[in-house]
Amino acid sequence: MAGASAFDGRAFDGDLEGGPKSVVVVGAGIVGLSTAWFLQERGVEVTVLDRGGVAAGASWGNAGWVSPSLTIPLNQPSVLGYGLASLFDPAAPLHIPARADRRLWSFLTRFARNCRHRSWQRAVEANLPFNEECLEAFDVLTGNGVEAPTTDGPITALFTSRRHAQHLLDELAGLRQAGQEVPFTQLSGDRLRDQVPLAAATAAVGISVEGQRFVDPGRFTHALADAVVARGGAMRTVQVEDVLPHPRGVRVYPVEGETLTTDAVVVATGAWLSGLMRRWVRTPVQAGRGYSFTVPVDRPVPGPVYLPEVRVACTPYRGGLRVAGTMEFRAPDDPAIPARIEAIVASATPYFDGVRWAERTDEWVGPRPVTPDGRPLIGAVAPGIYVAGGHGMWGLAHGPITGRLLAEHITTGKQPEALRAVDPLR
Repeated sequence: MAGASAFDGRAFDGDLEGGPKSVVVVGAGIVGLSTAWFLQERGVEVTVLDRGGVAAGASWGNAGWVSPSLTIPLNQPSVLGYGLASLFDPAAPLHIPARADRRLWSFLTRFARNCRHRSWQRAVEANLPFNEECLEAFDVLTGNGVEAPTTDGPITALFTSRRHAQHLLDELAGLRQAGQEVPFTQLSGDRLRDQVPLAAATAAVGISVEGQRFVDPGRFTHALADAVVARGGAMRTVQVEDVLPHPRGVRVYPVEGETLTTDAVVVATGAWLSGLMRRWVRTPVQAGRGYSFTVPVDRPVPGPVYLPEVRVACTPYRGGLRVAGTMEFRAPDDPAIPARIEAIVASATPYFDGVRWAERTDEWVGPRPVTPDGRPLIGAVAPGIYVAGGHGMWGLAHGPITGRLLAEHITTGKQPEALRAVDPLR
């Protein structure tokens, strides 16, 4: 296909009087659908395309946390040590295959360079405006036709000792220092058992992070898709091969079928974003694959439980417990590796009493979209072409507020202040 037009500006101001009338959103996950919904709020006609359908990527099997006080960027200086260890330990929470391809090693080199305090702090600061408004953005959706519940409650982190708890306390202190509100309480003894009835005797210390929420992510994303369709949006299962500026707007080239012409396009394809946008976006997006499964429990689970020592997140899910973990740097379409599920089970088992691990169901793997500097990519990259992705582990929490901010950017031609730090052309 012909090369794209030159684009020298940092944000597309648009040449369509009154903003675009029609937008194609490529990607039917939480980020793409949120963008579609908020574009509809501004009177834009939307069509959503996805090669696998609604919530076919990372939006289905994640932990479902809407946790502004726990959006800790992955590129912490300490992660370098985890990465080196993972080369020799396939059960490590962060796993890098020893035989990685050239593109992955290039990403990991850039990621390593960003595992410095200043880069981590920059990512924390970039998250702040998203954290401040993420709960409100969910309320806007659920108050206006998205029929899926969100549940308020604390997220409780469990530790085997106070010494092990100190690492999370240091991270929370870093978030507070950057300006993030982080309300938490330290728990032990009966207070800890009352809040986490499944906690085993080995779980000696808890940190209860207050004011968070959780959802069933697959249910919420499908409810959001239903709302977009109910408001007149079109939803199609189509694999997109390319997107290019055109004198009449933007052309969308599917692998099969007719070319689409629209006023603007939003590419929100998660871990596959670099495949479509590499000609403009120099910051790569790598799949950081996470695994999850569901287990029955002997006692009710009141709220989410976090196991920072082994990097596992657990959430009440349909009468049982959804258990999610690992960060595995592989291609997004690679098959699941059963040993990763077994590693999660082995690492989480000591913290719980009353979980029937052998009866697990719903085993799943999905690719989180990770950037090397810990910041997402949200904004314009060429005339009429926008991206929204690279949220790492926080795509669910930040999906709705991303959609609201990007819809404002697209329809007004003005870049919201919150999007400056996540400019995809940085």
